[in-house]
Amino acid sequence: MYPSLKFINHLVEEEAMTVTYDPASDEGLVIYNLSLIRAGDFEPVLGVMKEVFRAGISPSGLVRFYQAGEHIGEYTIPEGRVGICTVCSTTIDGVMIKRGAPIHPIGGGVVEIERGVPRRFTDMILYDATTIDPLEVLVSQEITDITGVIRQGRGSVLANLRECHMEAEPVVAAVIEDLEQSLVAGVLDVSAPNAPILGFGCSPQYFGISILGGTNVMAAVKEAGYEVEINSLSGLIDVGDLVPIYSL
Repeated sequence: MYPSLKFINHLVEEEAMTVTYDPASDEGLVIYNLSLIRAGDFEPVLGVMKEVFRAGISPSGLVRFYQAGEHIGEYTIPEGRVGICTVCSTTIDGVMIKRGAPIHPIGGGVVEIERGVPRRFTDMILYDATTIDPLEVLVSQEITDITGVIRQGRGSVLANLRECHMEAEPVVAAVIEDLEQSLVAGVLDVSAPNAPILGFGCSPQYFGISILGGTNVMAAVKEAGYEVEINSLSGLIDVGDLVPIYSL
């Protein structure tokens, strides 16, 4: 028999439950995205990545590089490629769930930025309607403008959308405060209960949380003209095995 299809909302929930990262101690397991670039592009790609992380358009500045033949989990980096391990934003879902906030994943989309301020979602793919990570799909459509956000404060970035019941608002606020002092952050916007978030209507008695996509850094690499293969939600890695990109 063939395995049944798994929609992304279920996958996100399952992966989030495996996170053990604690922002207070900066210890534990985080979810990672694994991207592949051509080995010859490494130095310029590293420069683009540093720009994105410096601008704060990613959940974390932590990274690890793998050379051809090296293993990450059960995957072996192919010849002529460099593997780039970055923090997936679903890690933040895991932190909130661990602290008792019932996060409900809604979808992934593109957010318009004006003068450095997030304005609205211009595109959205709902998790319960796709078996493919929406942000991977949107990167392939080449509709982001992360370079514009970095250089002029105007453009578009990738972001995920979550809902949470209004009773958990104090818990979510406390988690966000802890995350802002840790190695993993990236909350873009939070709405009031029963109010839209970046133009997207929330369910009654719920409020919205928008989180920067971990794939923003690779979208910027693609914008710069470099070939990149993105694999989101690739697995778990100890946060201690990653290093700040600024130290490289």
